[in-house]
Amino acid sequence: MRRNEYLPEGVGPQFPDNQPLSVLEQAMEEQAVLEGMAIRCDARRDLTIRFGGYEGTIPRQDAIHPAISGAERDIAVLSRVGKPTCFTITGVTVDGGGRPRLTLSRRAAQEQAIAYLLDHSAPGTVLPAKVTHLESFGAFVDLGCGITSLIPLENISVSRVAHPADRFHVGQEILAAVTEIDAPACRFYLTHKELLGTWLENAAAFAPGEAVPGIVRGIKEYGIFVELTPNLSGLAEWRGGIAPGDAVSVYIKSISPDTRKIKLQIIQTLGSAAPAKELKYYVTGGPIENWVY
Repeated sequence: MRRNEYLPEGVGPQFPDNQPLSVLEQAMEEQAVLEGMAIRCDARRDLTIRFGGYEGTIPRQDAIHPAISGAERDIAVLSRVGKPTCFTITGVTVDGGGRPRLTLSRRAAQEQAIAYLLDHSAPGTVLPAKVTHLESFGAFVDLGCGITSLIPLENISVSRVAHPADRFHVGQEILAAVTEIDAPACRFYLTHKELLGTWLENAAAFAPGEAVPGIVRGIKEYGIFVELTPNLSGLAEWRGGIAPGDAVSVYIKSISPDTRKIKLQIIQTLGSAAPAKELKYYVTGGPIENWVY
């Protein structure tokens, strides 16, 4: 049986259809972490999970690990409906009609995931993550089985954004690096910008004399900062009629590695609400021991 290796929910393999009851019993014995879709939350706040042609129940007390922020609130369970959900099988019985009755636990899967992360992570470790929701102060991500952590706004990229939605979208699969671990609280602190490359690495993709698209990230009286990549911006001369978030085309006048400055000239605006730049990871594995931008 293929295990879900404590991946973010919605990323791991789905339980195959038409498996015999003996496979479920084996999964229960192994306490394998599986994944299905939460299709209902009843008045008791018990979740119904559908997977591989079966349905099982996660009782409210087994829906969320208490170390997760907001776990005690009903909305934490109600909001699972319609979403992929990890679990282990804790009980398999057969009713009088020969139908299996399955009891499941998301909390048990999360306990396994937390134990794994604590054993296999350290500052500098690079982890796969999935964006779960965005706030003005940062992006919340799933590190595995619904274990959530925050990437603060200032840690998202070197090129500053006004809101995490300028860089991420909910459901996006990304990488994140661990900066600190609070083991008693089961809490992981994260960063992202270190994975997007240094100034020199990003600048190597451009040359003076080129015209390229960019996104306006800041406007000052002395000029306009235009993002070329999430970790690289240049300064163009001030001009009117431009707002942060606008897409523009720019002419690269000069690139100065010694001063780490890029001079640009805006050619034209390409519209507002520019899409986020595609993320290119220069670091995909750890540990990260030293990073100099």
